[in-house]
Amino acid sequence: MADFLAHLSDPVLMATPVFLLFVAIEILALHVLGHDDNVIGYSVKDTRTSMSMGAVAVVINGVFRVAMLFVFAALHELAPVKFSPHDWWTWVLMLLGQEIVFYAYHRASHRVRIMWAGHQVHHSSEHYNFSTALRQKWTPYFQLPFWSILAFAGIPPWMILTGLSIDLVYQFFVHTEKIRKLPRWFEYVFNTPSHHRVHHGSDQEYLDANYGGILIVWDRMFGSFVPEGKRPTYGLTKNVESYNLLKVGFHEYGSILRDVRAAGSWRERLGYVFGPPGWQPAKELGLGHGLRGPAQRG
Repeated sequence: MADFLAHLSDPVLMATPVFLLFVAIEILALHVLGHDDNVIGYSVKDTRTSMSMGAVAVVINGVFRVAMLFVFAALHELAPVKFSPHDWWTWVLMLLGQEIVFYAYHRASHRVRIMWAGHQVHHSSEHYNFSTALRQKWTPYFQLPFWSILAFAGIPPWMILTGLSIDLVYQFFVHTEKIRKLPRWFEYVFNTPSHHRVHHGSDQEYLDANYGGILIVWDRMFGSFVPEGKRPTYGLTKNVESYNLLKVGFHEYGSILRDVRAAGSWRERLGYVFGPPGWQPAKELGLGHGLRGPAQRG
């Protein structure tokens, strides 16, 4: 049991001092070295909200990792084929599997309203800097069914958790406006600050694009890639206008509950919960893509 639980150590938690260091470096670069008019920078209230959301998320995710490890271990026992962590190609399979699962999960988080209710937290900041990366949801539960696929495919459970953490650590570093463009070959294969700025844009042409974690190739393959053009407008299509942690974290769940209570049928109730953000009974054929914000979601 001790060996089993030893795999719960989280690289994200260990990387936290590095995250805080880079936040400090970026603040120093913005305020001492200066910046152009296309960079918003930091605000005290926004940064405090992002870092507070992140601090609570670390605790919640730490508890949730225990549940994930036990579920993955049970599914791994049922796997028809089991891969050894001592083989280098198992790590390649894990990382590629992790990336495609993350892409599917991330895309679903923008396309299924109950999942968006949690994910919108990360998009709720009107700033784009390293502290924005720390603004994480407190409801990670939908990760379980997606990453369970890797356990049933024979990937060791602790490797799955490690891969998830590696992905999150990498993504921290794409949340900045201080890095404009990287070499063309790198921009073609990997997620970069330029690609992820698009993902955080609330402009119509940028909505629901660039879902990749470490790799951007899945977006290119599945038609969700959009290159960065004009500077994005960050945040939701209608912003929360609050720094209250509970409102930032749960306001969309409240909107779903109000819609479900007002619904006239079970079909409508299911649509409000599992339909795309912005779903309305009279407009179900025309809505669901390119909507981001509380107003469009009831």
